[in-house]
Amino acid sequence: DKYMINQTTQVFKALSDANRLRILNMIVEKPLCVCEITDILELATSTVSKHLSILRDSGLIVDEKNGKWVNYRINSSIDDEYIQHLHFLLRNWLKDSKDIIRDKQRARVSDRNEICRRQ
Repeated sequence: DKYMINQTTQVFKALSDANRLRILNMIVEKPLCVCEITDILELATSTVSKHLSILRDSGLIVDEKNGKWVNYRINSSIDDEYIQHLHFLLRNWLKDSKDIIRDKQRARVSDRNEICRRQ
């Protein structure tokens, strides 16, 4: 019971920030690395890393090492029925938001190699 309350608290904390909602909606499109998310949101790398840490700790996302990249994606392997419902809702919430639409468009065409060359 206490575990469920703590887990639920972490999920709601993760969803309580506009930038984290933007990140979740971007990585629904495709897995992204920190540099891509940083570029799209125009935030400091440390800020994006903190947001990703909160999302990962909540169980909403996972990270996977792929060569020199660490990709962040929606955690689709969770057995938790509530998290699965949240993933469904994320695809539908805010879908008409201009920021979310722009973020998703930028995520689709994001080129991490180009971003790293610029930095």
